[in-house]
Amino acid sequence: MFEIPMPFIWLIVAVVLGVIEAVTVSLISVWFAIGALAAIIPAYFGVPFWGQILVFLAVSAIAFAFTKRFFKDVVRVKKQPTNSDSLIGTDGIVTAEIENLNGSGKIYISGLTWSARSADGKTIPEGAVVTVRKIEGATLIVEIKELAEASEE
Repeated sequence: MFEIPMPFIWLIVAVVLGVIEAVTVSLISVWFAIGALAAIIPAYFGVPFWGQILVFLAVSAIAFAFTKRFFKDVVRVKKQPTNSDSLIGTDGIVTAEIENLNGSGKIYISGLTWSARSADGKTIPEGAVVTVRKIEGATLIVEIKELAEASEE
């Protein structure tokens, strides 16, 4: 019967793990692919299978320990600020009463009307001046600053 030499088996394992890494791009199997490549060496020299496994595990762990931080920095997904992020901290005027339970409320800010919700869950009357605290989707989360009528006096 035909027997496949162990170095070729480790090469196949490394290639399969490399393909899995390329498909998933999750930085999980790359460490084991490196370990499988290293295990080819003891396999070539006839080291028993348990020795090959030890080399595989040790090199995988070392590769993980020394390169995980580097890959994490290189592949880090950075938040890309948008124009709407510039609204955080700015003031607007409530044009339709903000009522979180009803899912209603609008504010006028920077020349546009936005859907708005109260940060503390309280109802905010029409005409109130509010400050944007954060953005969730296309809805501004606001807190009351003062009543617009009071500031006009």
